[in-house]
Amino acid sequence: MRMVDVIARKRDGGELSTAEINWFVTEFTAGSIPDYQAAALLMAIYLRGMNRRETVDLTLAMAHSGDQLDLHDVAPFVIDKHSSGGVGDKTTLVVQPIVAACGVPVGKMSGRGLGSSGGTLDKMESISGWSCSMDLAQFKRQLAEIGLVLSGQTAVLAPADGKLYALRDVTATVASAPLIAASIMSKKLAAGADAIVLDVKVGSGAFMPTVATARDLAQIMVDIGTDAGRKTVALISDMNQPLGSAVGNALEVKEAIETLQGGGPASFWAHCLDVSAHMLLLAGKADSLEAAQELAEKARADGRAFRKFRDMVEAQGGDVAQIDDPSLLPQARFVEPILAPRSGYIAALDTAAIGWAGVHLGAGRLVKTDRINYGVGFVLPCAVGDYVAFGDSLGTIHADDREQLEQAREEVLTAVTWSNEPVDPLPHIYETITA
Repeated sequence: MRMVDVIARKRDGGELSTAEINWFVTEFTAGSIPDYQAAALLMAIYLRGMNRRETVDLTLAMAHSGDQLDLHDVAPFVIDKHSSGGVGDKTTLVVQPIVAACGVPVGKMSGRGLGSSGGTLDKMESISGWSCSMDLAQFKRQLAEIGLVLSGQTAVLAPADGKLYALRDVTATVASAPLIAASIMSKKLAAGADAIVLDVKVGSGAFMPTVATARDLAQIMVDIGTDAGRKTVALISDMNQPLGSAVGNALEVKEAIETLQGGGPASFWAHCLDVSAHMLLLAGKADSLEAAQELAEKARADGRAFRKFRDMVEAQGGDVAQIDDPSLLPQARFVEPILAPRSGYIAALDTAAIGWAGVHLGAGRLVKTDRINYGVGFVLPCAVGDYVAFGDSLGTIHADDREQLEQAREEVLTAVTWSNEPVDPLPHIYETITA
């Protein structure tokens, strides 16, 4: 095959064959195809798109470009969850223990935060001693013993994706639904999941700005999973405001613990309950979503979910005293209120701007080498639709530096849009996408 012929076919709107896609991924991963030709093909795909068969072929080829995990020797059924990321999204910390407490082993490989979205591993590393580093043997052993693992990547999964994403990032081809879907799903398939629940965020703090664009991406990913023989469902969930109240690593861990113990923001628990229920439903633990929700609620109410989270922290070297007493988690030097500059209804929140305000406090990274300040962030119980009087508290800032605190206060207040008329609250889930 010649790469120039593959590029020309897609440039002219033609379909790439399975053999052509497999050849391209194999040769590019091996370094035999130069970046400039790969970039040309990515631009052709960006402009011309891919049909369902092509997208599935690309995903499978990327999934097979590295290690293929098989966890069935320790877990007969493997379920995974993926969130497209967001501000205050600590869902994994609640959902994983609930599902594991209901008898479904959950072994998840997560990532770190970059940009305005926080990373699950960064949140967990606010717990003293907790480590995400382990080899595959340790990953399997812990999955077998307590049914719950949260780690960094333990194997070389879908290396083609890493190489292709680096090119997409510098050639303005990131925003392509087939390429986004293949990137996400190739890693999930390589990680050995039998079933996948996708939490696709939409809104001001998400990559997908509208429900329509999120629906298109979700449907492509569900179709990929289905065609690859995996049970797959996608939830289109709101990111037009932070998820829950806490934004910042230790603050989010504390909120997750509160939620596992029966408290926490009601809206956040409602989201966790739905995600947990869909995972339990796909795993065959219930025959309806309502029955699955009952299982999840019981696992929280009787303390099994919290104990499962505690077991995971202990197994991975974390200080469980901080789980039993979250006040021992890292705390900021200064905690001050954010006061409403006027009376009115909250009409909108620029969620990405709030996320960036947290990054500027030190809760996230501007570049990969930045160090995280685990104690800083916000607690913002206010939500779209709330009425707030002049001078009332919108929430609190947790900061270690006075100048950063004042900057964060200004950034958060600028992120709020006000209305004199009542505003409807936002749903936490807009749609459920199935095969």
